[in-house]
This record gives sequence, structure tokens and C-alpha cells, in this order.
Amino acid sequence: MPADSPIPSLRPIVFGEVLYDRFEDGTEVLGGAPFNVAWHLKGFGLEPLLIGRVGDDPGGRKVHAAMIGAGLATDGLQIDPERPTGEVVVSVADRQPTFAIAPDQAWDAVDEGAARAAVSGIGARLLYHGTLAMRSPVTAAALRALRDDLDLPVFLDVNLRPPWWTPATAAEALDGARWAKLNDEELATLVPAAADPASAARDLAAQHDLEAVIVTRGAEGAFWADRVGVIASVDAAPVAVAEPDRADTVGAGDAFAAVCIIGLLRGWSEGRTLSRSAEAAAAICGIRGAVPGGAEFHRRFLKNWR
Repeated sequence: MPADSPIPSLRPIVFGEVLYDRFEDGTEVLGGAPFNVAWHLKGFGLEPLLIGRVGDDPGGRKVHAAMIGAGLATDGLQIDPERPTGEVVVSVADRQPTFAIAPDQAWDAVDEGAARAAVSGIGARLLYHGTLAMRSPVTAAALRALRDDLDLPVFLDVNLRPPWWTPATAAEALDGARWAKLNDEELATLVPAAADPASAARDLAAQHDLEAVIVTRGAEGAFWADRVGVIASVDAAPVAVAEPDRADTVGAGDAFAAVCIIGLLRGWSEGRTLSRSAEAAAAICGIRGAVPGGAEFHRRFLKNWR
């Protein structure tokens, strides 16, 4: 089978928040980094299993319907009878978003037993999660149980969203991961004494025994490092914006992470993975929100990858 052909048998497990991003202009789009990553993985030909939780409310039912429409498995989507489907108020200034994340949402109460049952026997190859999923003791406990049960390599998406993280939870997440992806501001927060981003990434990899640290740097591109130093780097891909007043970077990092996961599972080189990830992230910057409608977005990338 050619290296870039669709491989539907690959089953990454994607764990964490499912929510709505609500913009100041009234726009509402599905979001949550894990949901976005799962959406892209499916669009790019994989069969992810999303473990998350939504409310027994109109928002939760819309999430369920959207997943079915996209062909995403709903076996891991839990329904909470008490808490609402999550929401985040997104403010965008100069195309850079800030997030006001509501507390005590359905995704804060992922049930450990249901999560374990959903992943039983599926033959997964990788576990993805972010640091935000660890803000709640209940959901964090479910995540730890999955990590212990499955013993899969972990791709960690570092999302430092004040006040919903602590150095202790970030360190725990990093210690349990094989690969970590984060932006340059998050890297500087975690390794403040480093002389430069490359040194910080190398130090982070050494501190937490990571195989790779993947750093996104906005307009300065991205790089891939290990405990020795930078292995590969790439310039930022150009952004084509059809509606400049409605464009933003919400979800760009999630598209980047999804393509990194594909590269790891398919055995792409670090340089190829970075280049393709950057192109997908730039394309997301040209739309409102984090998930594109329809199949054309992913189809054109798959065509080029083949």
C-alpha cells in the first residue's frame, strides 16, 4: 500500500473536551481541541475514536448529529444528564483569539467506566489528549485510567489556558507523553530560563523524556526537536483569506496536531510532517472557526499527499 494512501484501520483515540466556540458576532461553531483533531483525522482518512462528554441539551444533540454526518464514531461520546454542553467565548483581536472557558461543563465529568468500555478491544495505535482535559479531577481520573489500561504512545497537545492549568498537571501530562506539541509562548512559560526556543525545546524533551517536542511559532513557522536539538524546521505557510474580517487562528493548532499524528502513524519524515501540518494550519486560518464544512477541505490535501 502506498505510504500516503488512506489507512482506515488506524484508530487514534482522541480524549477530552467537546464544546462550542461562540464568537462575539454571534457565530457559533463546534470546537474543543480534541473534537477538532478528531474531525480532521476523520477527514484525512483515519478512524479516530473520540472520548468526550456533552450535555443532554440541544447543543449536545447537535454535536451527536454533526459527528454522525461526518462519519465519526459516537461510541465514546457520553451524555451528561446534569451539566451543559461546553462552551467557550472567543474574542479575536488582530486575528489572535483569547478564550473564556466556562467552568463545570459536561466534558469535566467524563465517566471512567464508560470510557474504558468504549476503548475496549479496538486496537488503537495512539492516544491524543491535551492539558485542558486535566482541569477536572473526574475527567483527569478517566484519562489516567485509559493511559494505564491502554499503554499507548501519547501525543500531548499542550494548551495552557489560564486559570485552568497548573505546573503540576502540565508536568504530569508531559511525563506521560511520547510527543508534545505546543506554541512558542507555552514553551517559554514552561521553560522560562532557556536562552532561545530551540534550547527550551531540547530542555523540555530532556526533562520529560520526550521523543519529540513540536513547536509552532505563528508567522515564524514551526520546528521539531528532540533531546539533542532541532531536527527539522519549516516556514509558515501562506494564508489565503476569503473574508479578512472573519478570519482567525482558532483551530489552526488543532489542524497542525492532526497532521502531525498522521505523519507519525504513517512514518513521514519530520520535515514532510511539519510542512504538511503548516499548510493545513494556514488553510484553517482562512475560515471562521476550527472545523471546515464539507469534504473538499481535506480532499485537496489528500490529493496532494498522494
